[in-house]
Amino acid sequence: MKNNVVVLGASDKPHRYSYKAVKLLNERGYGVIPVNPNVKSIDGLKVYSSLDILEEPVDTITIYLSPEKLTPLIPKITEIHPRRVILNPGSGTLSIEQKLMKAGILVEQDCTLIMLSSNTF
Repeated sequence: MKNNVVVLGASDKPHRYSYKAVKLLNERGYGVIPVNPNVKSIDGLKVYSSLDILEEPVDTITIYLSPEKLTPLIPKITEIHPRRVILNPGSGTLSIEQKLMKAGILVEQDCTLIMLSSNTF
């Protein structure tokens, strides 16, 4: 099994990028951990309601939330201390990036889907 990847803001709507990321990560053999308080499952994968209930170690968190929704979650993300956080387009600000980097977390501003399709994930 490859590294565990949290998809923060995962969606069960097939047209959403976060849904496509869950599917592609799963197809590539990653341990996918979708997180969204409003979704129960995505194609048979359990969706966690919050970061607070994660039990597995996390290598990467890929973000599909607006900066307004993400900002209050930064303390929990730094507590989990993933190796890296991917800020998908529209999800990050300089302030968010600086807080994560200050906590020793590698931050990448990129698109998870493009990274997976170009083998740079």
